[in-house]
Amino acid sequence: MTKLNSRVLGTLLALAAPAAGSLAAQTTAPTNVDNTGYGTTTAEFLLLGAGARGAALGNGFAALANDVTALYYNPGGLALLARPQAMVSTYNYVADTKYSWLGLALPLSGGTRAIGVQMGNFGFSNQPVYTLDNPDGDGTTYSVSETFVGATLSQNFSDRFSAGLSLKFVTDQLGETSASGVALDFGTNFHAMIGDRPIRAAFVIQNLGSNLEASGAALQTLVNREPPLGTVQIPQDGQPARLRASPWTLPVLFRVGLAYDLYAAGSNRLSLLGEFNQPVNTKPGGGMGLEYALTNLGNSGFSLAARGSYTLIPDNTIDPGAGAGFTTSQSTSTFSADGLALGGGLNYTRGNLSLGFDYAYRNMGPLGNTNFLSFSLGW
Repeated sequence: MTKLNSRVLGTLLALAAPAAGSLAAQTTAPTNVDNTGYGTTTAEFLLLGAGARGAALGNGFAALANDVTALYYNPGGLALLARPQAMVSTYNYVADTKYSWLGLALPLSGGTRAIGVQMGNFGFSNQPVYTLDNPDGDGTTYSVSETFVGATLSQNFSDRFSAGLSLKFVTDQLGETSASGVALDFGTNFHAMIGDRPIRAAFVIQNLGSNLEASGAALQTLVNREPPLGTVQIPQDGQPARLRASPWTLPVLFRVGLAYDLYAAGSNRLSLLGEFNQPVNTKPGGGMGLEYALTNLGNSGFSLAARGSYTLIPDNTIDPGAGAGFTTSQSTSTFSADGLALGGGLNYTRGNLSLGFDYAYRNMGPLGNTNFLSFSLGW
């Protein structure tokens, strides 16, 4: 081999070495990459639920929902509503925030279909503004108000299958910025019998819609134009400009639920519920719940219900650290008190008029415990 050929071969080998090393690194690198879209959605108040009954059942209520809260949990179940019903509920959420939900539903055409409207609001008000220049507060305050308003149409297509669709208008007001969008919920309910006991199945897609892009006075600013290259910066007044915020998607959620009456005799009923859900902004979850109901005790018109559930919440198994004030000693076990919910309800019926009260307690791990109250009226 000539000296020239040796030099060429040496050069080629030197050039090939980094590429070979890179290829080896790619073949040995782990292929199990976590592509979960943590923190990629906005308006997550849309996931807070409706009514204390659903909250006590871990929000895995899609298959059993046949009252006014079907407006939220499963539009397909609203067609099973026996009579008009209205509900107002309030949720004392974490960090002194509050979530409220209102719903009104009406059966039509002898029960063939049903319509309804709902509204949910989450937020807080008059919180101090802290900045780097004023870490103790600059004397101003801000408020947050997130709201959705929706309308639902539900239809029985047979004696065993119903489906429904909800259209929601969503607004997000954060201080001096705001954003708005629209979302769709679609749900189905299949109901049949196994022997003499009812079984129900549901498939629901929630919050499928447009992105939210914030705008408002807080994004207005002043900028100075850069001087031409090679010249000296001279004093100038700032030119008005507007910062452009990135659009954020809504928290789309897929739910598959099943409910079966383990026991049903006379005025007694024990229902078992299970649900699998797949959100777009975290890992899949699911849970199971039980509801025991006693109807019209001693022909008095009073009905009682006891409920409990356990929900797997992947987010709550992550150690948050001490940076945000959480304790680092919390359990990161898959099974813990996180996700436990308990509750009950009392209902009184006289003729076509019914009054109901429901309560739910939920353990939310590092976020603490929460309470949900709801009041219903049927006629």
